Amino acid sequence: MFIKPDYNYKSIYDINLEELKSSGITALLFDLDSTIMASKSGCYSKEMETWLKKVKAEFFIAVISNNKNPAYINKVTSISDFPLVFKAKKPNITVAKKFLEGQKLKASECAFIGDRPLTDILCGKLLGCKTILVDSITAESETKLVRFARYLERLSIKK
Repeated sequence: MFIKPDYNYKSIYDINLEELKSSGITALLFDLDSTIMASKSGCYSKEMETWLKKVKAEFFIAVISNNKNPAYINKVTSISDFPLVFKAKKPNITVAKKFLEGQKLKASECAFIGDRPLTDILCGKLLGCKTILVDSITAESETKLVRFARYLERLSIKK
């Protein structure tokens, strides 16, 4: 199976927010770990905090994460000022779809942003959102094994 994200960026900071806005996107749905936060760190970098503040001024933003660790969820919730959805079971869309309905968001006006084609991008596609694949924000410090696994997963991307 091939998955084609609508956009594919090296860095989350490369996303063209003006282009998204002009195409009718009003909400950005982010994966958490390795997309906007270093995996399992429980904190945003200063650069990410600044960027999210800028994005939040222009769009509705939320996180949809598969993470289910209660302590981690509490830590992230305590430092986030936007909706967070955990235990999402991506690429299954049940939880994400219920969140969109609860927020009265149309999938066609949302962009789903993540670092994993087989969870984040597939979930976004199945929901009917625009999809944006980004590289891990900690790509330079990831182990060779993790980078190899990411390479294998990205073979599912249709360019």
